[in-house]
Amino acid sequence: MKREVDCAMPLFLRQGDELGKQHQPIGETPRPEADDEQFSILEKRRSRSPAVIRRSRAILISWFHCHRHYYLVKTGPVVELSGLLDTGRSNKRPGEGRKGEFAPAGLENSRAGRICGHNLFLNHMEPPLKILAIQFKSLGDAVLLTPALRAIRRRYPDCVLHVLVAERVAPLLQHLPGLTRVWPMPRTHGRARLKQSWPLVRALRAERFDRSVDFGANDRGAILSLLCGARERSGLDLPGGFPGRRFCYNRRVAPAPPDRHEALRPFALLSAWDITPPDPMTVEIRADPALDHAAAQWLPEKAVICHLGAGMAKKQWPVPHWAALNRMATAAGLRLTFTPGQNAREHALVSELKALAPEVSVLPALDVALFLAVLKRARALITGDTGPMHFAAGLDVPLIALFGPTPVARWGPMGQRQQILTGGPCHCEPNSHVCQAANHCLAAISPEQVLAGLQNLLKPG
Repeated sequence: MKREVDCAMPLFLRQGDELGKQHQPIGETPRPEADDEQFSILEKRRSRSPAVIRRSRAILISWFHCHRHYYLVKTGPVVELSGLLDTGRSNKRPGEGRKGEFAPAGLENSRAGRICGHNLFLNHMEPPLKILAIQFKSLGDAVLLTPALRAIRRRYPDCVLHVLVAERVAPLLQHLPGLTRVWPMPRTHGRARLKQSWPLVRALRAERFDRSVDFGANDRGAILSLLCGARERSGLDLPGGFPGRRFCYNRRVAPAPPDRHEALRPFALLSAWDITPPDPMTVEIRADPALDHAAAQWLPEKAVICHLGAGMAKKQWPVPHWAALNRMATAAGLRLTFTPGQNAREHALVSELKALAPEVSVLPALDVALFLAVLKRARALITGDTGPMHFAAGLDVPLIALFGPTPVARWGPMGQRQQILTGGPCHCEPNSHVCQAANHCLAAISPEQVLAGLQNLLKPG
């Protein structure tokens, strides 16, 4: 098709000038040009009058200025010019809409299609389905979304699949196979950064998505679903949010039952597309291979990484337990390296740990992309219910997960090499961030249990 465009288009546009110079009477058939024999796309046929050709040529040239992509195809005796991408000009037929309305430049409603006639050949060359997946939640939620993205690709193998996430989350999906593009959105909690976000929204609108699906179920995702302008916009039918949120979607779906695992909940939205969970139901992410050398500088030897922090203070294993585990693991010949989180509360845990065990090895706070590259080199990861727990599951790193306040059935890791240890009953309010009980539920998990689980997980075979 590309050769037909390059060769036939100049000849097609020259016909008006060359025939006009011959000054033949209207209605007389000119001698076919010799160039016609070189290109099969231009079949010999009775030519129109020079006046008609000049007028058609002027119309086609103006069409060129209104469209960025075009090509020539042959249907019977007619050479047709069809647009692949419209720039947003109104091109509806009379009576189909108000003047100035936007419409895709498909063959059935494009100006060239009306000039040249309907092209049967293009009916069998539909463009691939363009889908935008939107997720504005935490790091762990983005990892748990990967089975749904994999299922979309399996259902529509030829689709164009884009993902819109917060800028901090983008490295988790940037190198995942099956995604056409990952769009990082600048995001600040509680603030709308319109100046930084609007160019990205305009670029998303220019993609002309057929479908968008908002997995995050929050106000930011709802507004962006509307602004991106997909023809079909799917979202959860949830109470709350700003008053106009329900109008941001034109397909609202009831949420999954509350006891469903978070990795399975996106499939409630995808059920209308006849998409089912994949088998096996595992998460998958990829680290940036360009950061392997930098990761080797931070973690030169195979070590067990222990992540101290968590999104909520009540999900943190007590620091004295970490100090005791470090002494026991060192005596057993295992090397532990500790990593903090990003906020001040999690950095305070490092100071507390060094006061109890000055000899511990601690890495500095790393960005998400470099942390993934370091984690990929680790022998194993020990952590609570955190984003790094899901990172390890997605990277297929052996994992010891410590659970207490949150249910394993809903938030448990979806990896292949893992061991989950649960503490005592939790009596805290579900929405509280700190432990409200006299005895912390995670304190019931002893360092001896964690070491035994780690040694069992690292056994060869």
